Amino acid sequence: MVTNLNHIIDQVVKDKGIDRAVLVEALESAVLSAANKKYRNTRDLEAHYNDDLGEVEVFEFVTVVDEVVDSYKEIDLDEALEVDPDVEAGDSLGMKMDASSFSRIAAQTAKQVIIQKVREAEREGVFNEFKDRLGELVNGIVRRYERGDLIVDLGRAEALLPHREQVPRENYRQGDRVRAYISDVKMSSKGPQIILSRTHPGVVAALFHFEVPEIAEGIVEIMSVAREPGSRAKIAVVSHDPDVDPVGACVGMRGSRVQNVVSELRGEKIDIIPWTPDVARFACSALAPAEVTRVYVDNDEQALEIIVPDDQLSLAIGKKGQNVRLAAKLTSWKIDIKSETRAAEVELQEAEQEQAEQEQAEQEQAESEVDAAEFSGQYTRDELYEMAKEYDVAGRSSMTKDELAEQVLLARAASGSEEADEPSEGPDDIEQDAGEEQEV
Repeated sequence: MVTNLNHIIDQVVKDKGIDRAVLVEALESAVLSAANKKYRNTRDLEAHYNDDLGEVEVFEFVTVVDEVVDSYKEIDLDEALEVDPDVEAGDSLGMKMDASSFSRIAAQTAKQVIIQKVREAEREGVFNEFKDRLGELVNGIVRRYERGDLIVDLGRAEALLPHREQVPRENYRQGDRVRAYISDVKMSSKGPQIILSRTHPGVVAALFHFEVPEIAEGIVEIMSVAREPGSRAKIAVVSHDPDVDPVGACVGMRGSRVQNVVSELRGEKIDIIPWTPDVARFACSALAPAEVTRVYVDNDEQALEIIVPDDQLSLAIGKKGQNVRLAAKLTSWKIDIKSETRAAEVELQEAEQEQAEQEQAEQEQAESEVDAAEFSGQYTRDELYEMAKEYDVAGRSSMTKDELAEQVLLARAASGSEEADEPSEGPDDIEQDAGEEQEV
């Protein structure tokens, strides 16, 4: 056994970054396991680390009795008095054992326990370190490929850069340095798993946070980020200081700041847009450089209909719809873009349809007035008033004769439809009624 373990413990704590208390607990557990291995778990043993001596002490605890029944866990009172003169029957007596007599198998068991405990403590330390670093950019070295995924060495741990989180145009070789975003940290059966990403929108935000002091200080804030990795990105920024231009702060002198971000993203184009709470104005800025004629806002559906000049339509939509797609992601609203010609055609169609519906309604009203006039000519006012009472129509004296006739016609039409809905008597019902009359 090593005489003083303090130096070794301090060295391991420094190299592995493990808490000293955890390592001491691992040593105590290992020595106790070795002692139980030697004595085949027949004795009541405890292990404690003596910091002054720098060694793990093993104590055997036995119960003081007048008559020994179990020699492994009991001790005679006379024998116990030789060890401790103040002991009494029923007391538990602890006696230090010689730990240097452990067998090779017991020592091997202790070694395995220490290795396991140290490994678990190391994994726990790595997990606790990286779980609080979600959303940070880290630098690592590419170690190897595994089925398209990259294994990146971060120093204390290895991280995984999945194939789906890699930008299609970027290629790495073993030994290359890579800068990635920590998107997830989870504990698995094999230890902590750190997931990196190069496609996450947070990559752009983190790079600007690193390059722009105003963002790091909180003067300029990134409100939203929309990105199609490897192609184009849009970020919306706002300044909390009226004297600071948010777009100019992100661009930097002669574009130096944004150019550093573009270089890190391997040439990905970046549009920096001033954020505003007015969603219509914000959407117009997000569609730049296209010009916007007018905007229709639907707050219930969170949708925008944007009208642009005919020659600006393709520019507003972008290549394969990229510009409008990024603008929709940036604003979190649905965006429908139409040219002025198409919008005019739609408005004309709606106007024609509305006019046709209005003409039809006017025609139906005219026909009903003609019918009412013809009906009114067939009866006197008193007769129409009596008919109105019959159909429960509230005829008023202020009504004209034609108006009263129209109300009666409407009531009679409604009454006729109700009668048509009632089922008629069938042959079975007639026979049943006849039978009832005979019985009577």
